[in-house]
Amino acid sequence: MGRNIVEKLLDAHWVAGERQPGREVAIRIDQCLTQDATGTMAYLQFESMGLDRIRAELAVSYVDHNTIQVGFENADDHAYLRTAAQRYGAIFSKPGNGICHQLHLERFGLPGKTLLGSDSHTPTGGGIGMLAMGAGGIDVAVAMGGGPFYLSWPRVRLIKLTGRLQPGVSAKDVILKVLERFGTKGNVGWILEYGGPGVATLDVPARATITNMGTELGVTTSVFPSDDMTRGFLEAQGRADGWVALAADADASYDDVFELDLAAVEPLAACPHSPGNIATIASLAGKTVSQVLIGSCTNASYRDLKTVALLLRGKHVHPEVSVGVAPGSRQVVQMLAREGLLEPIISAGVRLFENACGFCIGNSASPESGGVSLRTSNRNFEGRSGTADAQVYLVSPETAVAAALSGVFADPRRLDHLGEVQRPDRFLVDDSLFLYRETAGKGVQDAVIRRGPNIGEPPVGAPLPAALDGVVAIKVGDKITTDHIMPAGARLKYRSNVPQYARYVFEPVDPAFHDRASAHRDAGRQNIIVAGESYGQGSSREHAAMCPMYLGVRLVVAKGFERIHQANLINFGIIPCQFADGADYDRLRLDDRIACDDLPALLQGRGELHNTTQGYRFGVTTALTVRQRGIILAGGLLRQVAAQTAREGA
Repeated sequence: MGRNIVEKLLDAHWVAGERQPGREVAIRIDQCLTQDATGTMAYLQFESMGLDRIRAELAVSYVDHNTIQVGFENADDHAYLRTAAQRYGAIFSKPGNGICHQLHLERFGLPGKTLLGSDSHTPTGGGIGMLAMGAGGIDVAVAMGGGPFYLSWPRVRLIKLTGRLQPGVSAKDVILKVLERFGTKGNVGWILEYGGPGVATLDVPARATITNMGTELGVTTSVFPSDDMTRGFLEAQGRADGWVALAADADASYDDVFELDLAAVEPLAACPHSPGNIATIASLAGKTVSQVLIGSCTNASYRDLKTVALLLRGKHVHPEVSVGVAPGSRQVVQMLAREGLLEPIISAGVRLFENACGFCIGNSASPESGGVSLRTSNRNFEGRSGTADAQVYLVSPETAVAAALSGVFADPRRLDHLGEVQRPDRFLVDDSLFLYRETAGKGVQDAVIRRGPNIGEPPVGAPLPAALDGVVAIKVGDKITTDHIMPAGARLKYRSNVPQYARYVFEPVDPAFHDRASAHRDAGRQNIIVAGESYGQGSSREHAAMCPMYLGVRLVVAKGFERIHQANLINFGIIPCQFADGADYDRLRLDDRIACDDLPALLQGRGELHNTTQGYRFGVTTALTVRQRGIILAGGLLRQVAAQTAREGA
């Protein structure tokens, strides 16, 4: 039996474990990336491991999230990241260079390689034929040190593409169509592999848009073949030597196949407040729009923004719509400027934003109260934009332009299209904002690391106690995201200061959580989080586990978990339990006292918790490997690694 692309990539990097769906396997990681919102803690954790240098083939530290430097905190973090990269042997991407996923695709991504990033949209690299995955910062720190990454051997679903997209329909509509079919939950443990004759019609930026937003399905990652289209992209970037062919064998098998005719795809939108809440543009036509924002790691490539410039040329945006564009990288800006394509964007009345994440993470360009905002980004969780009652829709660049011009939802197929944007023969390459390329992998041993007053030590958990004396500190519903747990936007500036950042745990859901949980912790009781389905959607932000751990959370009991967040909970010594009977979720109340006489036994797979307040017992299950049980017993991965290092030193 032949092998599919996912099997080939996993086999080539296999270190240990069983090649059976659902079984844990360890793989070798070739490349690592971090960004400033999660990377500061990742490097603090790397330092705590006592290693002298980075041992992965390549590590790149990007600054792209909190580039707005109001107050000293962000600037201090950037200085720390720059000097830590120099000391340990990472390449450092300065603020203004661009968004990590766009930059990595342009300058470092290679087909056939593995990539682990402390950002949930790292699967963007799948568009170039990488096995690219998001993870918590501590997992990336371990990989930078040469350690393996652990994941469940996946089930693989083939998305078989046929046909060709209509003018005015683009890759964003393709991934929205896949989200319409499979939703945002129930996909944990799957990888999407794209194949079929339609693949050849999609260029690398289009493929990257699809793999980027595949993250919203909850899959481990998504991957495209490496073919002539991939080779052409790398040649144009001056990196032809890195190309290798990668394709599924003719007789490869899959756990599931979904066929999608590209010619039948129509313009779509993800409606508030979920990337899986899909509607056709036709059904929304005529609805008034107040803001249009084009950019993010999903749709800010040269292809996307040249399309926007050509569609806007000679036109002007609607007077009642605020429109902004944030390019994905400095390369994109330079090429648009050289070709005279910034002028039609600016002349159309569009604001030009920095090459950064910006509006996507809610730290700028928030909509007006109750505003309808069309965005080409990948998430529209409630409140993420910075305006609590905003109605955010996710759309393609073409649909965004149609709305910007008309002031309402409009079919982009009716615009005057000028044909597909072709890949240039040569991209403009200027790597001057990538620092320390010459010392990558080696480091500078006497480099002094700069630490501002906002940078603290990574918190270390305590070993698992024998018994549980817990309190339900909060009860939340389905699809709670990491933004609900740890708000982004302006709060992200505290990412290096856990005691301060922990003050905002669950702030959008229950602002009293911090004080309540702190009181329980100080009284010697453990805090318990009760949740519904798909707990921990969204960002890979490990602070959504780290800060609750700091506040004494020892147990999360949910109907279901998302992959990255569950791994982060384990890494910080928090037990992720699922209800054996979902009906028990309804019975639990805030402030219920919960007991367990043998907490370590709970890690073995099945156990009972005693609700002493209401006087009943209920069953829970855990799905933990031997390795994961060891991490929780130790009090978290950082404590476990520190203990191992101490033993080896002795």
